[in-house]
Amino acid sequence: MRKIKFVQGKFYHIYNRGVDKREIFLEDADKWRCLQGLCLFNNEKHSSNVLWQIEKNRGEVNLKILKDYIIKEGRDLIVRILAYCLMPNHYHLIVEELQDGGISRFMHKFGNGYVHYFNKKYKRSGSLFEAPFKAILVENEIYLQYLLVYINVINPGQLVEAKLKEEGIRDIEAVIKAADECPWTTHQEYSGKRGSIIIDKGVLGEIFPSPERYQDFIKQVLLDKKYQEVFHLILED
Repeated sequence: MRKIKFVQGKFYHIYNRGVDKREIFLEDADKWRCLQGLCLFNNEKHSSNVLWQIEKNRGEVNLKILKDYIIKEGRDLIVRILAYCLMPNHYHLIVEELQDGGISRFMHKFGNGYVHYFNKKYKRSGSLFEAPFKAILVENEIYLQYLLVYINVINPGQLVEAKLKEEGIRDIEAVIKAADECPWTTHQEYSGKRGSIIIDKGVLGEIFPSPERYQDFIKQVLLDKKYQEVFHLILED
């Protein structure tokens, strides 16, 4: 039984990782499939086999096809996805509960859909994730902002500075460059370089109404090491 109770209008850090810390994305195609799931399973109207239905009718799915499909069919969002990050063996989401029970329903469809895809593709069976998804309430607005920087910048930054969490950042510009070049987070959306049919910035869009405001905030957070203030909201090592 999950201890946390999801409340409409509240924000949660959702995350999970592979069993035994195994990689859950073995190639870029797996990450694309994960993003497709984030898009399509966030819909009250459709069942979890919607990706299979679209692929059957239109061939391999890409985000343009998904956008065309959504424009045609419409969506009744279950949750608001404000940010995401896909790492080799885990993922992060910032999610707002929009409908009663929305996060639980969305994560059930999303998780089961991706595991079914992964196991079928790689001819395996059993659990892919180490446990049911974890969820932590983000209690205030400043934590929400710091968490966004952690998800969008610190995560890809660890690919160039593996011990930055423990030892601090040696080269801020290199970490920001890694975030700029990573296509698997929402950093590019907040930087104004890419649009998205997956996320809705919600209150974070009000806090960061321009890419410049967001980029200035990132640099200050990294300089002041404020990302350390949300370590209690992140995946334990």
